[in-house]
Amino acid sequence: MKKILTILALLCAGFYANAQKKNSAPTGGIKPVGIIKNLSDSALLDVVQRQTFRYFWDFGHPVSGLARERSNVAYEYGDEVVTTGGSGFGIMAMLVADKRKWITHDQAVDRMTKIVEFLYKADSYHGVFPHWMDGKTGKTIRFSRKDDGADLVETSFLFQGLLCARQYFNANNDQERHIRDVINWMWGEVEWNWFTRDGRDVLYWHWSPNNGWAMNFPLRGFNECLITYVLAASGERYPVTADVYHRGWAQSDFFKNGKTFYGHVLPLGFDYGGPLFYTHYSFMGLNPKGLKDRYADYWEQNLNHTLINHDYCVNNPKKFKGYGPYCWGLTASDNHEGYNAHSPTNDLGVITPTAALSAFPYTPEYSMKALRHFYYDLGDKIWGEYGFTDAFNESKNWYAKSYLAIDQGPIVVMIENYRSGLIWNLFMSCPEVQQGLKKLDFQSSTYHINQ
Repeated sequence: MKKILTILALLCAGFYANAQKKNSAPTGGIKPVGIIKNLSDSALLDVVQRQTFRYFWDFGHPVSGLARERSNVAYEYGDEVVTTGGSGFGIMAMLVADKRKWITHDQAVDRMTKIVEFLYKADSYHGVFPHWMDGKTGKTIRFSRKDDGADLVETSFLFQGLLCARQYFNANNDQERHIRDVINWMWGEVEWNWFTRDGRDVLYWHWSPNNGWAMNFPLRGFNECLITYVLAASGERYPVTADVYHRGWAQSDFFKNGKTFYGHVLPLGFDYGGPLFYTHYSFMGLNPKGLKDRYADYWEQNLNHTLINHDYCVNNPKKFKGYGPYCWGLTASDNHEGYNAHSPTNDLGVITPTAALSAFPYTPEYSMKALRHFYYDLGDKIWGEYGFTDAFNESKNWYAKSYLAIDQGPIVVMIENYRSGLIWNLFMSCPEVQQGLKKLDFQSSTYHINQ
């Protein structure tokens, strides 16, 4: 498990310097607000979603419209690094912003047009985008020495957002039709089956024109990559077979669990569940309510994973300062040493706000307790221009100054799924997704995917 979490931390974070923030936000954005006293629960959710969205709107790259990797400068690469997966999260957040009228619909249409036109011209490999690219030119920025080509998982996070946008921008006019067309062109060109590496029964994370399959990272569950298999099965021109899911994803030493932790049965995954982003990234679009296959009920999986994480923090076996019912949530984030995939089995005393806040659909009462504590009790230390900063460690008296796209995005989107189900409804309405889920033998009590 330690090896897997180390790899995941590397893949999620890369190498960063704690440089002073240099990037300037575009003008004409959303005005940030400080701490506002005596807000109702609903009003507080509004404030947090809206201010967190500023990361993608005001701090989005001025040329591409895509999400910058982080608010402090990525190691060696300056101000231009944009992130593929984080941009997918940002697109979903923009749909929330449009629906809630923090921006005008025309502004959303214009930004979405900029994004899809940029992506259509950007580097891709067998239809798959790199993890990082230059937000000004669309050229690949290598993530590590041999990771200089396609990143299938980051691309699946991006297309989760693009497909939601295609469903959302449904007006019968030239500009919104153009958005849909470009998304469909890119969607149709993703060669999912290429990433089975000559027809093997598993998907591979990376391919490079310079290094081939040298990264050699097969996607086996259970982790954040479920959405990759769902989309690969949903592809219309280059799909994968169901065997790739059942013989690849579902066959590993860390797929099935079945043990009980703090009174909660965990169907799948690592002991104690691993970092909480497993319950967020794939399920920003994919609705886990009533979603089942032969391996698990995914609502039960995500709920119990979250409850285990919460109860571990309340129990606080390592006696870290601050942990408790109002301060919980372990997931991958920056920390006082750099970056790590925090979890009950890899606990460094670091609380990451996105963990509890993106859990609103699963544990609304516990998440609201955490939100009020973060905002009213710790707000002077962690509340800023783009919402809550990435993480904190009260035992070390350390409070991050940075914001990360992959942590800010789920806060906006998962809170909205709790409040209205907006993004779940958009994604699950995609006919290709319905067919992909059917192919993999999923069932849903919410969506009639087997009809």
